[in-house]
Amino acid sequence: MKKLKGRMDESILVCVYYGPNGERLIQRGCKIANMLDCPLYILTIDPKPFDDLDAEKSFYIERWKQLAEQHNAEEFIIRDNEKRPVTKVIAEIARDKHITQIILGQTAQSRWEQIARGSVINSLLREIPFIDLHIVSVARSLKDEEGQFEKGVRAYLVKEGDHYRVSFIHTKDVEFEGIFFKEHGTDFNNGIFKFMKNKETLQVHVTDDFIHDLTNVDMTLETYDDIQ
Repeated sequence: MKKLKGRMDESILVCVYYGPNGERLIQRGCKIANMLDCPLYILTIDPKPFDDLDAEKSFYIERWKQLAEQHNAEEFIIRDNEKRPVTKVIAEIARDKHITQIILGQTAQSRWEQIARGSVINSLLREIPFIDLHIVSVARSLKDEEGQFEKGVRAYLVKEGDHYRVSFIHTKDVEFEGIFFKEHGTDFNNGIFKFMKNKETLQVHVTDDFIHDLTNVDMTLETYDDIQ
């Protein structure tokens, strides 16, 4: 039970979507809620009915429920079979629960999509202008216990034929933005490129500047334990 003063002052809403970033968002929300001594709510939204979700999505939801219980969250909210825009649903929950701060993950929209359609962030600011928004980026580190990779640097992918080339300069031809982790002991750009695609965090192999397959490399992601 949080202190009454905290409950009157602040209330946190964490919005999660499928993928490894969801757990990081919940952890960040828990830390902020503990610091402010205020209630925490966790929300996930899906256009499909809950009974129609596949095994992978069901696994994520069960994991989030466990985290909500472990961290004494006020409520874990599932809005399934939801046809409205996510910003409308988030705004509705925020008003109903008297939310003062919302935590979101970095979206997978490209800069051009944001310009053409307007970002989720801008839509939320129009819907609920007096709520603080915290945007948590994709984790900028790899689980690299053997020291195989150099420190990650910002990089971009440019489509060339059937492949993607890693570039360190942003141009109008860039399709994805992410972090490149170069392997130690190589003169060429070999390593791992980490980015977001279709709201999912991917890590793919880079061989001599090129990515030939956007298949995710199964590597454990580190999480942030500290608020930055």
